[in-house]
Amino acid sequence: MTQPTIAFIGLGQMGAPMARNLLKAGHTVSGHDRDASIAARFSDSASFGWCASGADAVRGADLVILMLPDSAIVDQVLWQGESALSAQMTSGALVIDMSSSDPMRSRENAKKLKALDLDFIDAPVSGGVKKAEAGTLAIMMGGEVAAVERARPVLETMGKTLTHVGEAGAGHAVKALNNYVSAAGLLAVCEALAAAEKFGIDPHLVNQVFNASTGKNNTTENKVEAFMLNGAFNSGFALALMKKDLETANRFIGQVESAAEFSSACLKLWQDADQRLGKGADHTAIYRCINLA
Repeated sequence: MTQPTIAFIGLGQMGAPMARNLLKAGHTVSGHDRDASIAARFSDSASFGWCASGADAVRGADLVILMLPDSAIVDQVLWQGESALSAQMTSGALVIDMSSSDPMRSRENAKKLKALDLDFIDAPVSGGVKKAEAGTLAIMMGGEVAAVERARPVLETMGKTLTHVGEAGAGHAVKALNNYVSAAGLLAVCEALAAAEKFGIDPHLVNQVFNASTGKNNTTENKVEAFMLNGAFNSGFALALMKKDLETANRFIGQVESAAEFSSACLKLWQDADQRLGKGADHTAIYRCINLA
């Protein structure tokens, strides 16, 4: 069976290792990023073609993968100007939006692309750079069954756990909600460790208890010792990105008219931390804000 040709738009911290895994699996990839220096990172691969524009990358591609910061940029590259990707793609091509996009806007993009005889699924990821490099990301997929199954063999080269969660937009909804739960859990751990330390209890011991008890979560297992209590704050995921994902989740919860009191309070704390810590702060550095409160 002939492998599909792939265009990959957005070769940043996450996108580059994801594209690398596609190449390792034997795919031919045409790539573009606004940072042209990234081209040099793929100079060792004969199956990778750097393109000066996204429009050049997607012409003739069977699958177009978007790994971009947010829906505003996704919409810009898809629809705006003479170089809009939607105007350059071949009829029947499949767009896979792996960005951290807004669920409602993803649902709308699916409808608009369908009118142009272009398929769409949203397939955001969870797991960070290390899992992107290892090809073991969790991928949440939203879209029609046929389109999801068409994309699955390609997505399996980048992810270990693939879950079809519903129609178009559902993947981005679950991604946003997952990040909200993760961010809320991290805040709870920060507040608990700070309170324990102020009472005179060694926070390392407290975290050991959490990990042996019902308080265990992703933060206690993977972040407290590695990035927080040692003051490193270098997990590789920016606080500003966590704040952005929380804004998406909080907005989505409001749009479906579900209870949002806790998500709103959580978002405010992350927004405050983003202002206090400034540009470039790692998301684990929110522990500093909580510990100094």
